[in-house]
Amino acid sequence: MNRKDRIEAALRQAFSPSLLHIADDSARHAGHAGASANGETHYSVEVTADAFKGQSRVARSRAVHELLAAEFSSGLHALSLKLRAPGE
Repeated sequence: MNRKDRIEAALRQAFSPSLLHIADDSARHAGHAGASANGETHYSVEVTADAFKGQSRVARSRAVHELLAAEFSSGLHALSLKLRAPGE
């Protein structure tokens, strides 16, 4: 299972999103800090989930970062996040 698949599985299990989109942006960051020749270092993630209702932007971001801590410790460098509750 590649990193994108692991991120998707973790987000689906934790948040049961109604919308989930993950894009590997690693090629756009080649040569930048944290980039790897093997890719799988930079991602854009968009999630819409009931689980985010009533949470601040910071709380949502912290929840995702904590969930993906193992990925960050194994080479994930950056996430661009769009985290919303339904209707936002």
